[in-house]
Amino acid sequence: MTISDYAAYDGLGLAALVKSGDVTPSELAEEAIARIEKHNPALNAVVMKMYEQGRAMAKAPTKGPFHGVPFLLKDAFGDLAGTPTRDGSRFRSGEPAKHDSTLAARFKASGVVILGKTNVPEYTLLPTTESALYGAACNPWNVAHSTGGSSGGSGSAVAAGFVPIAHANDSGGSIRIPASACGLVGLKPTRGRNPLGPDFGDVVAGLCSEHVLTRSVRDCAAMLDCTQGPDIGDPYYAPPVERPYLDEISRAPGKLRVAFSTTDFDGKKFHPDCLADVEQTAKLLADLGHEVVETAPPIAPGEAAGLFLPIWATYLAWDIEAEAERRGRPPKDDELQGLTWGFYEIGKTVTGAQFLALREKSQLMARRVAGFMQSHDVWLTPTLATPPIRNGVIDLSERDPMMGFLPLADYVPFTTIQNLTGQPAISLPLHWSADGLPIGMMFSARFGDEATLLRLAAQLETARPWKDKYPKNWN
Repeated sequence: MTISDYAAYDGLGLAALVKSGDVTPSELAEEAIARIEKHNPALNAVVMKMYEQGRAMAKAPTKGPFHGVPFLLKDAFGDLAGTPTRDGSRFRSGEPAKHDSTLAARFKASGVVILGKTNVPEYTLLPTTESALYGAACNPWNVAHSTGGSSGGSGSAVAAGFVPIAHANDSGGSIRIPASACGLVGLKPTRGRNPLGPDFGDVVAGLCSEHVLTRSVRDCAAMLDCTQGPDIGDPYYAPPVERPYLDEISRAPGKLRVAFSTTDFDGKKFHPDCLADVEQTAKLLADLGHEVVETAPPIAPGEAAGLFLPIWATYLAWDIEAEAERRGRPPKDDELQGLTWGFYEIGKTVTGAQFLALREKSQLMARRVAGFMQSHDVWLTPTLATPPIRNGVIDLSERDPMMGFLPLADYVPFTTIQNLTGQPAISLPLHWSADGLPIGMMFSARFGDEATLLRLAAQLETARPWKDKYPKNWN
């Protein structure tokens, strides 16, 4: 059978059709494949097609909550036995993974059918998804614009209706930025909530968190139920959950004390559309009965970036040199983009003592933010300070990171903070710009408190629904 409205269903909706016998997993896989083939030439969201492997999975999927639901892995930390993970880089070998990552195994146990891998920037370095290896992923709302990054291929694929849910990870905003740019739900869980094993204890000194991009809050919650929980030997341990996250979204959030910001930490106002939207969201929260106050955590101008960027550069240097060790040679000049070379060179200059000092300072900042959150349940900001930028704004060949990132100076003022502190944060598609581009609102909560975020997200999904908003390239 064909399902003309396949893309209108979320993951749990498709799973319900399978459970009722109205459709088979194989039929859903073919619907997803047809949409990838139709729209991917324009969007470049899927960079590795795994159709035959997916078709085999569809014939005998695990009967989890997402039984038979089409799914895509990100080409970064999405290790699946027998398939390569390139991290968007020409230097990464195409050697197939020897085993599944712990998270991929949990995805499979949820019942999903994996049909491919999605586009990423080189080494997940950018808040946009463009690379010399794969080319740019394009935004289904306007193909001239960025999908965000680094999970931009997943964002484009879910927004366009290829699949209802796709793998994403977040070391500096890489779940939330594509969620904002593509009009999706994107939760960065608490540090340690989802595992990074068996090959990593942590990634980027605890900055990286794994999860998914979805169109509905319930899919976000239900997949977290499937994947959360410590793995043996994990270096971090997120607080235990009180009840399933899918149950949380049916519970009222209660009266929350919400802080909100109308400027970045340098005192700069956001793009007029983003400023108007955060003010409208604050008013909506007040109308819903929450206590809303304009204030922000005690973070100095430039503090978060001053910690995040050298930590990230150090990690990048480690990652490239680990690949060099595996390959038995350093990267050739044309195997890394200019910006990657620039960050790599910076990372090699950071000493062990300096790296430990950066970690100590980030932990002290986390304590300050945690103190602020004791008197505020949620902190609201726009996810991005402007609507999605155009592709091509960043010069990938520029070797001076300061020059290369200059066009992004005011673009991403907040998302790195929650990676440094370990807090959960969610981007919700509550607004669209005057030009019809999505503008996400980001909500942060206390360490370990995804439950509050998901209850609030479900309330906002009802109060300001986005279910029937679709991009130009869809279905």
